[in-house]
Amino acid sequence: MKIVFDKIGSTAKPFELEVRGIQMAGILQKSGYHRVLLDANVYGQLELDCDRCGVTYTSPADYALKLTLSDMFSEDKDDLDIIEFLDGVIDLTYILESEINALKESYHYCSKCDDSDEDFEIEY
Repeated sequence: MKIVFDKIGSTAKPFELEVRGIQMAGILQKSGYHRVLLDANVYGQLELDCDRCGVTYTSPADYALKLTLSDMFSEDKDDLDIIEFLDGVIDLTYILESEINALKESYHYCSKCDDSDEDFEIEY
């Protein structure tokens, strides 16, 4: 879902989006000159691979996401959660896919491995 940056006003604009079973719902609102605030909730079931035993399992995802979006280059050291869309078009699908990839790239253990303290070794 793409939204032209200039179409976002000071009145909150609600949105909903789903990518790969993960939903993002929230608002976009102009928060300053060349800045838009994204305030959303990310939720759903995410398929993950256990980094210990390799089994695939589903894990719930449910968290708040607050980002600042800009249509120009920004060197703000106080706000590190800025995503720049220099072409003037906010791509919400890109933001949600980035969140999904960030979740998948961390280490994950299934419930069996998370509760186990024993050494683990598999021979192939």
